[in-house]
Amino acid sequence: MMTRAIVTIFLLLTLNYSLAQGSEPVMKREGVTAKRVLEVGSGNVRLEQNPVGGSLYMLHPEQGVMVLDLENGKSKGVATLLELGGIPAGMTFDGDGNIYVVTNKNADENHNIGTVRKGTPKDSGKFEWSTVMQTEPYPLSNTIFNHNYNGIAVSPDGQYLFVNAGSRTDHGEIQDFDGLFPGLREAPLSSKILRVPIDGVDLVLPNDENALLEGGYLYAWGTRNAYDLAFAPNGDLFAIDNGPDADYPEELNWIREGHHYGFPWKFGDLDNQTRLESYDTNEDNLQQPDFTAVREGYYQNDPNFPEPPMEFTQPVVNLGPDAAYYRALDGSERNAAELGEKLYTFTPHISPLGLVFANDALPEDLQSTEETHSAFLVSWGAAGGTLTDKGQNLLHLQLIKTEDNYEMVTTEIASGFINPIDTVLIDNKLYVLEWGSEGAIWELTFE
Repeated sequence: MMTRAIVTIFLLLTLNYSLAQGSEPVMKREGVTAKRVLEVGSGNVRLEQNPVGGSLYMLHPEQGVMVLDLENGKSKGVATLLELGGIPAGMTFDGDGNIYVVTNKNADENHNIGTVRKGTPKDSGKFEWSTVMQTEPYPLSNTIFNHNYNGIAVSPDGQYLFVNAGSRTDHGEIQDFDGLFPGLREAPLSSKILRVPIDGVDLVLPNDENALLEGGYLYAWGTRNAYDLAFAPNGDLFAIDNGPDADYPEELNWIREGHHYGFPWKFGDLDNQTRLESYDTNEDNLQQPDFTAVREGYYQNDPNFPEPPMEFTQPVVNLGPDAAYYRALDGSERNAAELGEKLYTFTPHISPLGLVFANDALPEDLQSTEETHSAFLVSWGAAGGTLTDKGQNLLHLQLIKTEDNYEMVTTEIASGFINPIDTVLIDNKLYVLEWGSEGAIWELTFE
């Protein structure tokens, strides 16, 4: 029987699964060509390059870590779930070729343990495994919204690992696990960005917010599910964040120490409507009946919703022209870019993933400059709803720093992927990993 961690991962992914398979992406920019370089099957969740040797590695929640041979169309397992000690969900490398894998495992039927495992390379091509950190057991919810631990990034100075602690709720509603955890919304070890020393050995992170702060582990609050983290060329940390099961925007956030990014009080620049005194679920035009949290009745008036703990930091502004649709409070669909409005940040439900910053091998207009950062991400695609923009595309982001945040120009580069989930940029080639039953790795060449 699959553990709750596996069930959660696959339910969250299959919420957005497209039945269409075998199609080829359509290039929206001149000078870009696409080639299917490897058939990888379904369920792979991460694609990363080892800077030592340059090989590509792939992560699967049931198969572990695999190294890829693109030239010969092969893959080989280099780490099993037994070695990883849990269900893998995140992966990265440091500059010395050490691999770090984020895993989740059930302490019991209603508690999760998040772990970061370090793999030191061996001459055989495999790894010697040790534990950097693990959390104390913390309460799960009896829902599909246990996002657990996943995204991970190495700081530019190589001293720290930044790890996403996903939320246990859809939008901060009480999830007491049939009365086992009375009044519980989020836990101290959920909905945060954590920071741990990269040379940590068997660190145990407590399910206590004050202790996390005192230990220097709690870096930022108020993220729902920052599935991907990446550092810009100037060292600024960015994270995508997937929104809830209603028509609220997806987010890109500039993550800074001590900042709170609003979850679950705000999504984008919108208030969580359920915490407002006047909220009536029957008049909520952001609900869509085909989403799980709506079907389960989680969107209800919530008079005991706690007060905001501090001032919030807004997401990055999207100026368009793409990924800028939204649902107005009156229920109408609008395009913020066409209306000259700012959207914080992306069309609801497109599920942005695979954030990667550009290099100098790309065409000049796609490179970063002193004034802007250039980046790419893919969007998995909408699980449902009626908004026009369904995602499943590749977006280019031109990030421009403002006085206290960033705004960006968002342009679609390619469309028609089948649930793309991760990217790797090598010179002028961008590799896109698809998740679906005929999952493939595409090589996009920029001339």
